[in-house]
Amino acid sequence: MAALTPEGPMAPLTPPAMTVADGPTAPTGQGRRRRIRVWRGVILAIAAVYFLVPLLASFMFTVKAPEQDFSLDAYGQIFTTEGFGQSLLLSIGLGVATIVVVLLLTLPAMLAVRLSMPKLKPVLEVVCTLPLVVPPITFVAGINTVLQFGPDYLASTPFYQTIFAIQDENFPVVLVLAYVILALPFVYRALDAGLGAIDVRTLVEAARNLGASWPHLIFRVIVPNLRSSLASASFLTLALVLGEFTIASLLHFQTFPVWIYTISGSQAQVSVAVSVFSLLITWLLLLALSSAGARQRSGS
Repeated sequence: MAALTPEGPMAPLTPPAMTVADGPTAPTGQGRRRRIRVWRGVILAIAAVYFLVPLLASFMFTVKAPEQDFSLDAYGQIFTTEGFGQSLLLSIGLGVATIVVVLLLTLPAMLAVRLSMPKLKPVLEVVCTLPLVVPPITFVAGINTVLQFGPDYLASTPFYQTIFAIQDENFPVVLVLAYVILALPFVYRALDAGLGAIDVRTLVEAARNLGASWPHLIFRVIVPNLRSSLASASFLTLALVLGEFTIASLLHFQTFPVWIYTISGSQAQVSVAVSVFSLLITWLLLLALSSAGARQRSGS
């Protein structure tokens, strides 16, 4: 049998020729990851400075005024200042009502478009995102004009008292209608992302084949699969209502942001303390929502 090894001295192994791509200047995967981490840290540091410096400056203003020692009295006066509880409860009530109305309008419409009329999805998207291009001052000017000439044109109709009823100071329904329009873009994006992550058509067909009615299908099949998206949409809507100032101020309603502006002239420290306090509460809610969504994704 012939030998399997070549005769004679074995040629020394030489490394392959180094190309330009393999040179010391060629980036490696580890180097790219290191640079990405560095740039990510730089961007996060800039964002932290952008958000935290004004917050720290506001906090220092509330705890230390000129010729005054460090004190937390401004935060202790928040809950005892006149109008705090009433304005906060009003804004929370408006927020809850806005969340209910905007979800009842948006979710069934998006389901109907996805299941029966997918060609109308661009139209629905344009309609829901249109409020982003309308300035709030223009929007409230149109609302104010309608409220002014409405009673004259509706004097002989059953809707005459409706214009006055929706402007009740205890619970202005007109603000709910305005906030529903402002919240449409955020709610649409949140629900669209949630619906895109699940197979809606398969779920609907399976539930219908098992004899589920449409209300049962929506509340027992679709809604549980959209908990994270619904929570995101609700949080964004509530944050919008708690921070909206222009429409409520120009329509002369005493919501929470308007109350903060009202007391800023006489109690500047308290008004800034309320702003810092509400901002921290909003951040805590956002962190809780994010952690809940992460737990739901890991569980699924």
